[in-house]
Amino acid sequence: MTKPIIGIMGPGANATEPDLENAYQLGKLIAEQGWILLTGGRKAGVMNAASQGAKSANGFTLGILPGEDKTGLSDAIDIAILTGIGSARNNINVLTSDVVIACGMGSGTASEIALALKAEKTVILLNDSRESHQFFSSLSPRRVMIVQSPEEAISRVREIVSTR
Repeated sequence: MTKPIIGIMGPGANATEPDLENAYQLGKLIAEQGWILLTGGRKAGVMNAASQGAKSANGFTLGILPGEDKTGLSDAIDIAILTGIGSARNNINVLTSDVVIACGMGSGTASEIALALKAEKTVILLNDSRESHQFFSSLSPRRVMIVQSPEEAISRVREIVSTR
């Protein structure tokens, strides 16, 4: 049986301090479960915080980069996948993830959530944006879960991956 791949998506440069704290804790908790963490791979915002959290617990990290080289790569990434396709890599992020956790919100994150829902993936929202909760829940009420903490997100992921 393969290990679950859990994608954490969130803002880069515009991540808030709570986003970064939640992402770090999510990465750590994912590693403690023995799961693989997937992020956008860059040394910025939620991507870097989640990867750093996973590495703090000796986890395995996979980064899907937008460019053709490792420029901007987080030093907490074990395997970097170079795509050369810019933001189109968001589709690779969600298709490769068994579950997507959106930590914070930005335009790139919103595109990843929409792609995940289109691909019939479960999305867990960990942010304070009621607007995004309402919008994404209206698109797919059964596939969107809203949580208040990293621990609650991991509990939901555990339920999801145990049924596969």
